[in-house]
Amino acid sequence: MKDAREALVVHGRSMFERRLTFGSSGNISLRTEDGWLMTPTNVSLGALDSARLSKLDGSGKHVGGDAPTKESVLHLAMYRERAGAGAVVHLHSTHSVAVSCLDGIDPEDVLPPITAYYVMRVGKLPLIPYYAPGDPTLAEAVGRLAAKHSAVLLANHGPVVAGSTLSAAVNAIEELEETARLYLLLHGRPTRYLTPEQVADLRKRFPNP
Repeated sequence: MKDAREALVVHGRSMFERRLTFGSSGNISLRTEDGWLMTPTNVSLGALDSARLSKLDGSGKHVGGDAPTKESVLHLAMYRERAGAGAVVHLHSTHSVAVSCLDGIDPEDVLPPITAYYVMRVGKLPLIPYYAPGDPTLAEAVGRLAAKHSAVLLANHGPVVAGSTLSAAVNAIEELEETARLYLLLHGRPTRYLTPEQVADLRKRFPNP
């Protein structure tokens, strides 16, 4: 448990220091043998204290540490639908949020297949309509898509990504953010995306995360 707490703190600080999240935005959770560890509400990912992380039991009840993030419902919705998920990361990362605000993007699959690693680590990325942060209805919307998608993008808000491990979830959300940045850089220019055949080959070689 101590190692899990330290890993969560280290990853949170790393993402904050590399400007993948700002202020007290963003939250991380980690599955444990008897529930979950989560980042507390209104605490910067760059200033986490391993001893004060929120502890939730198997039913999602807060049983230790500081009060959990108000977006804990998003995390629990992902875990309910993805039995293999060991961690969930939610960020307000700049480029992903920018893409989530664009008019006319495909709500079934927001970002095109620009790179192989995006296809391998993220797959398809559906857009969830805007809901206020912490709204239980938002968690329900995430849950409806989580069984088929390890990553979703919340409109005018940011991405939520599940992974088999904490490292996998962090790597996937960073790949998503970098792909969003590439998409915005290329926007309006003739662009050569991966072909449907190349995408199908990647999904065959590397099953959906």
